[in-house]
Amino acid sequence: MVSAALLATIAVGCLFAAARLRRASWPLRGPHVAVVAWQALGLAWGISTIGALLAFGLAPYEQGVFGGLSALAVDAATHGLYLSGLAETPFGATQVVAIVAAVALTLLLFWGLSTSFLHVLRTRRRHRDLLSLVARDDPDVPGARILDHPAAAAYCLPGVLNSQIVISAGALAVLDRSELAAVLAHEHAHLRQRHDLVLLPFSSLKRAFPRVGLMVGYYNAVALLIEMCADDEARREHSPKELAMALLRFGTAGTAPVPAGALAAAAAHTDQPEVVTRVSRLLNPVAQLSRGATVAVLASAVTLMTTTVGLWHLPM
Repeated sequence: MVSAALLATIAVGCLFAAARLRRASWPLRGPHVAVVAWQALGLAWGISTIGALLAFGLAPYEQGVFGGLSALAVDAATHGLYLSGLAETPFGATQVVAIVAAVALTLLLFWGLSTSFLHVLRTRRRHRDLLSLVARDDPDVPGARILDHPAAAAYCLPGVLNSQIVISAGALAVLDRSELAAVLAHEHAHLRQRHDLVLLPFSSLKRAFPRVGLMVGYYNAVALLIEMCADDEARREHSPKELAMALLRFGTAGTAPVPAGALAAAAAHTDQPEVVTRVSRLLNPVAQLSRGATVAVLASAVTLMTTTVGLWHLPM
């Protein structure tokens, strides 16, 4: 039962840590490191929650989670997973419920991940087909497709071999050349760093637990950090003021919504707190996260993951 208690403690601790991380100010100074912290917390929460349920349910075997699963497989092959077979195993009713709950949670998480992935793939494919009919190339904007739409929009459709950046005619009308270059650099950063894959696990959690407001909040927090990561990459080559002005111009021109699975430079409503935070951060740069703090966060993430996985081997 020790491993079950420790894994349950980690699962609860991940929720508390996520709440603290969402309110913390340091991610503004190190969004890349904060994204790693979010990924570690999300993954550790899933592994520890499933592990705690399995450790409790498989406790009669006294072999830990991995050893208990192997023993369960042997029992299943010997007796079958029927009531008559379970009667010959050391499980109580609560332990059977715990094992069933662990399997159900695992299936729910994989369902959320797979359906989110497939939904994004289908949406992107349909949108690419539409762009092939209505979008055009422009020699003045190399590497982007131009969509004749009066509202301002700039977004990318990630892909393995067919990534695309889309700029609307409305955006071209309100952006000058330097601002447009900054926006394109922002979108190229999304594609180069595959931010869509970083965000996918959190969108799957939101899909798996649609009525849990915390999951939506966590998704929004990571989405904002990803936009900040792309902002930081863009301002390596362009002035932060150029990108900030581009975001503000999107708001005055009326930003258009973008398709699911796309990563946009600006949200549909640029007066949202997230966009205000990005503009303020660009116009009022803050000191980057110190090397010591960066090492501490990354070391904590590695320690959390290794401890969580290691507890699956604890034979108690």
